[in-house]
Amino acid sequence: MSSTTKACESVCNYSHSPNPPDPKPPIAPPNWSYTPETVKASVDKYISNTQKLLDEVAALPKEQRTFDSVVRRLALEDAVADRETEPALFLQYVHEDEAVRNASVDGDKAIQEFGLKAIAREDIYQALLDVEAAGDKLNAEEQRLLDRMIRDRKRNGLGLPKEKRDELLELQTKIMGLEVDFQRACNEEKGSLLFTKEELEGVPETVLEGYTKEGDKYKVTFKTPDIVPIFQYADVPATRRKAQLGYEGKTIKNAPVLDEVVKLRRKVAELLGFDNFADYILDIKMAKNSKNVLDFLNDLQEKLTPLGEAEKQKFLKVKKAEHEKRGLPVENELYLWDYRYYDRLTTERDLALDDNKVKEYFPVDKVVPTILDIYRQLLSVQFYPVPRDDEHGGKTWHKDAEAYAVWDAPKDGKETFLGYMYLDLFPRENKYGHAAVWGLIPGYTKADGSRAYPTVCMVANLAKPTPTRPALMKHDDVVTFFHEMGHAFHGLCSATQFSRFHGTHVSRDFVEAPSQMLENWCWLPEQLKTMSEHYETHEHLPDDLIASIVKSKNLNQGLFNLRQLFFGLYDMTLHTSKDDLDLTKLWCDLREKTSLVSTDGEYVGGQSGFAHIVGGYAAGYYGYLYSLVFAADMFESVFSADPMNPANGLKYRAEILGPGGSRDEAESLRKFLGRDPNNKAFLKQLLSGAETAKL
Repeated sequence: MSSTTKACESVCNYSHSPNPPDPKPPIAPPNWSYTPETVKASVDKYISNTQKLLDEVAALPKEQRTFDSVVRRLALEDAVADRETEPALFLQYVHEDEAVRNASVDGDKAIQEFGLKAIAREDIYQALLDVEAAGDKLNAEEQRLLDRMIRDRKRNGLGLPKEKRDELLELQTKIMGLEVDFQRACNEEKGSLLFTKEELEGVPETVLEGYTKEGDKYKVTFKTPDIVPIFQYADVPATRRKAQLGYEGKTIKNAPVLDEVVKLRRKVAELLGFDNFADYILDIKMAKNSKNVLDFLNDLQEKLTPLGEAEKQKFLKVKKAEHEKRGLPVENELYLWDYRYYDRLTTERDLALDDNKVKEYFPVDKVVPTILDIYRQLLSVQFYPVPRDDEHGGKTWHKDAEAYAVWDAPKDGKETFLGYMYLDLFPRENKYGHAAVWGLIPGYTKADGSRAYPTVCMVANLAKPTPTRPALMKHDDVVTFFHEMGHAFHGLCSATQFSRFHGTHVSRDFVEAPSQMLENWCWLPEQLKTMSEHYETHEHLPDDLIASIVKSKNLNQGLFNLRQLFFGLYDMTLHTSKDDLDLTKLWCDLREKTSLVSTDGEYVGGQSGFAHIVGGYAAGYYGYLYSLVFAADMFESVFSADPMNPANGLKYRAEILGPGGSRDEAESLRKFLGRDPNNKAFLKQLLSGAETAKL
């Protein structure tokens, strides 16, 4: 049995309550026994059934077109179909069998192309307009659903002349296919670099143990557990340069794909009457338009740049000393491949904080169940692992993936089932390379008033075990895991009437806020003590290390946030420009100007791996910074005084997680905060970063 499997088993054995509820969950988890043929069959069935449904709705006489016969029926029958289809489409990210992954990708393309044709149907649009005109008495969520269905179709060209609609459909179909191809290239990237022992000077021996050998050289893949330690620890600048530029170009074949996507998106915006594609996307978000976003980003850049410049000078001072010590030429420039290395060195110098030492206190089999337990207490929920041999269905798509049944905490002696959660935590070939949560199956209220339960899945790539150590997590990994679990519980604790609004189906510039708010627990001394346990001594983190970790939260945050700002500005620049741009040159030049790091004249198209902007974050990456304003306000105002207060956790469930996208996010914030949100807490954090920079 592999050490990876052992680590997974120990994680799965978590259960605060020894006896699961009886009876068992009201539904079985999804059936993961897919083959290429069954993936295709589920997609074909979805398309066939949906086509039939649309035809039947379109055939209704005008006088029979009501909210129930049109809107509710479309919403409910589509949600039922999703329960089988969405897991099949998810397999492109996690399945070992290439044929299954390919079938999943092909199915994804087919459904997206069908969806474009379906939403362009004039007869369905007219049926929705007839329902609107009929004036049925609706509750707030029902009215929101009707409004959104009509708005979606207007945004897809209905109301335009037929030749314009046909042109729009052709453009959107091309874009969909290119986006899927781009993402697949990112998922299935298999690049690697070879380094000698001498080239890897400074990289911890425990990291070297995790690399495979090819002759006398170490093979380093571009998966984060392999490549990031090179960025952080390799003392040889040429090694870091080779690793960083290799990483930038790992999916370079995607560069022309992104070029084409951007050009096609510009044409879509023009057809729909928008000044640019960003305005088209932002029309339905909290920020409303590209001017507001650019004002936000430019204002933030003005505030962050002096802080980043101060940190850069600090890095260069340390770099000068390092080069003199190693007999290297002194360079008065901070390169891209210097950033993570000197970020680590300055952190160790200023705070006596050795990240490699800290991770000894964060073994996966301690951290994961402890984080689950924090969520259990904070949100008043319970977890029960689903055994693989359970007749109720514990089989998953891979031996490393684990299933949990999640229940509400007992009320009046009874527990209420919430849904299923999957964890797939360890890296492997052809698996999604970052950390993310899929809300695979949303919850909703069925036609008979009963509940349809959600299923969520967290995919991560935590560090691999080595022959001498279990799987260990850096503190950054702990923060990421805690963040992603926040998305999972947004899906599990949501209680919307319709699947359209369930969980994370909120405005893209708000979707990160709940999880960003929850990251704060990873910087609280009491929680750091609880979730840590040295893998050998079993001691918790000592107080001095905890104090250093807490201080490190605001250390070097100028350069860190300028890096995030660069991604947001790059995204907005290419989606607001009216001219064709050299996207590689823009990537490198804008990064140097914004992030204050140079590539020494090297132009490598790192945008070819920027998967966010071909997925759900097109003209939306700014949302990571934008939502920090809301995250800081929520934590500071409600949780900071008593972070583990379950009453506040239940209020958070009721006002933020529960409503999902069923009401405006600003209204949810007002109900949770008791006032309109503001940026005071966020600016306070920036000022804390400025003070920390003086260390």
